[in-house]
Amino acid sequence: MLSDNLEKTIKRAVCYATDRQQQYVTLEHLLLALIEDKEALDVLKACNVDIKNLRISLIKYIDEELKSITSATVQEAEPSASFQRVLQRTTGHIYSSNKKINGANVLVSIFSERESHAVYFLQKQDMSRLDALNFISHGIQKEDGNKMTKDDEFDDLESQRQDETNSDFVYPNTYQSKEKTNKNEFIINLIDKAKDKKIDKLIGRNEEIERTIQILSRRLKNNPLYVGDPGVGKTAIVEGLALKIFNNEVPKFLRQSVIHQLDLGALIAGTKYRGDFEDRLKKVIKNISSSKNNILFIDEIHTIVGAGATTGGSMDASNILKPVLSNGQIKCIGSTTYKEFRNYFDKDKAFSRRFQKIDVAEPSTSECFEILKGIKKYYENFHKLKYTDDALKLAIDLSNRYITQKKLPDKAIDVIDEAGAYKKTFDNKNKIINDSDIINTISRIIKIPLKSINNQSNLVAKNLGNKIKKLIYGQDKAIDDLTRAIKVSQAGLSEPDKPIGCFLFTGPTGVGKTELAKQLSNSLESKFIRLDMSEYSEKHSIARLIGSPPGYVGFDQGGLLTEAVDQSPHSVVLFDEIEKAHHDLFNILLQVMDYGKLTDNNGKSVNFKNTILILTTNIGAENLTKGKLGFGTNINKQDNEEEIKFFFKPEFRNRLDSIITFNSLNFQTVEKIVNKFIKQLEVRLKQKNISIKISKDVINFLVKNGYSEVYGARPLSRLIQLKIKEPIADFLLSNNLKSKILIKINLKNKSRLKFNFISGKVREEII
Repeated sequence: MLSDNLEKTIKRAVCYATDRQQQYVTLEHLLLALIEDKEALDVLKACNVDIKNLRISLIKYIDEELKSITSATVQEAEPSASFQRVLQRTTGHIYSSNKKINGANVLVSIFSERESHAVYFLQKQDMSRLDALNFISHGIQKEDGNKMTKDDEFDDLESQRQDETNSDFVYPNTYQSKEKTNKNEFIINLIDKAKDKKIDKLIGRNEEIERTIQILSRRLKNNPLYVGDPGVGKTAIVEGLALKIFNNEVPKFLRQSVIHQLDLGALIAGTKYRGDFEDRLKKVIKNISSSKNNILFIDEIHTIVGAGATTGGSMDASNILKPVLSNGQIKCIGSTTYKEFRNYFDKDKAFSRRFQKIDVAEPSTSECFEILKGIKKYYENFHKLKYTDDALKLAIDLSNRYITQKKLPDKAIDVIDEAGAYKKTFDNKNKIINDSDIINTISRIIKIPLKSINNQSNLVAKNLGNKIKKLIYGQDKAIDDLTRAIKVSQAGLSEPDKPIGCFLFTGPTGVGKTELAKQLSNSLESKFIRLDMSEYSEKHSIARLIGSPPGYVGFDQGGLLTEAVDQSPHSVVLFDEIEKAHHDLFNILLQVMDYGKLTDNNGKSVNFKNTILILTTNIGAENLTKGKLGFGTNINKQDNEEEIKFFFKPEFRNRLDSIITFNSLNFQTVEKIVNKFIKQLEVRLKQKNISIKISKDVINFLVKNGYSEVYGARPLSRLIQLKIKEPIADFLLSNNLKSKILIKINLKNKSRLKFNFISGKVREEII
């Protein structure tokens, strides 16, 4: 759809040709009419076109060179082929965006007709299609004396050719008048931010500030580079320095200094064509270097390595900065992380040698407390609340214990900020943030139950053994050994950088080793992560736990173990049947058990200090049942221990908190397990309005035939499935029952089960 101005312009072009009795409306007529079009005229002026000279050239060409198309019988001139192509091309590009076409769009499209005199006259004025697009899209005016080179002509023609064949290309729909590009739009004045009280006061970091001032006072290479983990306060140091400069709390030579932060996103945004980015950056550098008091700050400075480069031979931002950094034309402060420093600065020695490295370490808990005390007034004013000192200390303690992926003070600040936000939103009556608010916030952030954080955790640990004993039968000693170690951790007496506990469960199969790990996870309300070690019997399969090495499929996806713990740091990790895994697995577990950390293939360190590691094994199980008949609880512990010592190396056994041996099951224990399975069946049947009654003889039958010294209690579930569940399922599927049903199960002839299904007066018997 054409704009009103463009419709008038086209009519004017037709009139120019008709008045001269010319048969066709050419591009030269159209360009002459565009000179009086507001949008097109603004573009021509921005590109330094001499409008008067252009009009004279066009009129002279139309009057003298187009005499051949003059005819006395012309009533209205018809559009030429090139005229139609320009309008069709412009319409096609704009149509998909449902926007109106204006004169500026048509002016750009004229450049596609490279053989026309209209384009010749524009190029004679040193105007290119690129100049027009730069002004329409970004408001960038062409500077005086900026002549178009052969390379620029080629790039302009090449970009024009690509745009013509690209159906997704859209011309700018409307022109908005813009002022000449402001060099300051790509930098942020931190002194002005300090003046406007938009910078929080810096607490501590005196050594880093002193070192920064010392480097800035150098003659050459006066460029500090802060290197530290994310969240330790690198940017805050620079903002704190700006605040000190504003308050005249720095040496005399720095008091007139101005720190400008580079906005790299704004610098790159809109740089479609080669040379745009470099031109902007050089203008910023020129602006900064115009005064010796200016200091450039580049946050996340590693991002400028490669920024603006389009091909392998292109100059990126770091290469443009190198000359001015080495000769002292500008002072530059940068910040980056250790990982990015290794990836970028270590590889570009020419760039890194121009900076003086300052390590920014994570503050201690006492330093972090002083930081929170110093900045809490900003959060109190924002949330209209008050923070107690105890709440600040608890935020540091709990964030340090439970939020392992971040660093202080960032994670502690996140906690108090989120606690204030929640209080302001949902509990506006109470204006004080106390311990309970911090605990609730930590619970929401890391998604663990409140009782695992607050004082109820002591009660949970105290009653943990009794709770599990109600679910796991016949293994009281094993449960006591396990819960004692967990109580030590809950009391805060265990090593802070190690997992909560590392346990090796030994004993025959089917005695409850895996089940105990599951019930422990349920009791603590932690995530249960089970790894079947039979899947890791080959050497190469161990890589799946920490991620495949580079060059292999899935190397960028992380490991199964590291990703699972990283997503659920508060979990019970079960390595089931550890003896089936390749022996290289033990080398991986050594660092986890010793330092509570594991590094994956991408270099990411995963914290295991809030996990419980449980390893199960059947090693020595043959000795436990060898020569035994019937049920028994006495086992040959000495033979079992010798087998374990032979298989596991001393350095591995030495890192275990406890080796817990599980007893074989006796008759009374197996009977409890049978009753447990029956109770579970009763619960499921009750949902279907069915009750079940099983005689004591049936229970004894299941105990006698369902337990094996070799296979443990596992055959019990299969026997109950075969003898009880399947007959009940057959009856339910073959009868459309609507009323309440009672199922009685008795033993007949000491070997067969008799089922009586009673529904009202209907009675059915199955043997």
